[in-house]
Amino acid sequence: MEKLLAPSMMCADFSSLENEVMALEEAGVDIFHIDFMDGNFVPNFGMGLQDLEHIRRLTGKTIDVHLMIQNPSVYIELFAEKGVDIIYFHPEVDLHPPRTIEHIRSKNVQPGIAINPGTSIETIKPLLSLVDYVMVMTVNPGFAGQKYLSFVNEKIDKLIKLQDYSKHNYDILVDGAISPEKVQELSKIGVKGFVLGTSSLFNKKESYKSVIKKLRNL
Repeated sequence: MEKLLAPSMMCADFSSLENEVMALEEAGVDIFHIDFMDGNFVPNFGMGLQDLEHIRRLTGKTIDVHLMIQNPSVYIELFAEKGVDIIYFHPEVDLHPPRTIEHIRSKNVQPGIAINPGTSIETIKPLLSLVDYVMVMTVNPGFAGQKYLSFVNEKIDKLIKLQDYSKHNYDILVDGAISPEKVQELSKIGVKGFVLGTSSLFNKKESYKSVIKKLRNL
C-alpha cells in the first residue's frame, strides 16, 4: 500500500517558511499538515491563518487542517475558502458531527475525524461510513515532542478490522511521535498516512528528500 506522508508544518522553520515548503515539495511529500488550536480544546496555540494562506500560495499539493478547537462547525466555511483539501475535526467537541461532516463535503472538501488517545472506537463508529479519513492521535494533542502511546495500537487494530469487515472507504492516518520504526510497523498492518514531525523528518542532518525516500521504502 502506498503511503501518504504528511509533514507537520508546525515543526517547520518559520524563519524560512517558503524554503521549507519548496524543499518538502521537491522531496515528494503528499500532504502539508497544518494544526490549528484555540487554547481551549488543547492548552496551546498552533499555526495562524496567514501561515495557511502562505503555504497555499506556494504549493498546489494537498493541504489538510487539523482543527483542535471548540465548535469546529462554525469555522468550516472559513477554512474551505482558504483552499484546504481535507478538514479534520474532533467529534468529542462537536454537537452534531454528521451535520459537520456533511457541511465539509458540501464545500468540496474531504471530511476527516481525529480521535484522541482516550476516545473509544465505539463513540465514533457511527461516523465511519461518512468520512474519508480517520486520524488517530498517538499522543495527547497540542504539543510536539511527546512519547508515542502504545495502548493506542489496540484502537488502530480495531479501525483496521472495521475497515475490512464493513468495507468502509476511509483511510487511516496516525499523528504523534511517528518515528521511522512506527512508519514501518504501522504501514504493514494497514495504516495509510503518517503525520511527520521531529521524530522522523524535522531537525535531522539529512535532507528532506533523503528522509522521505527512506520512509517510502520502509
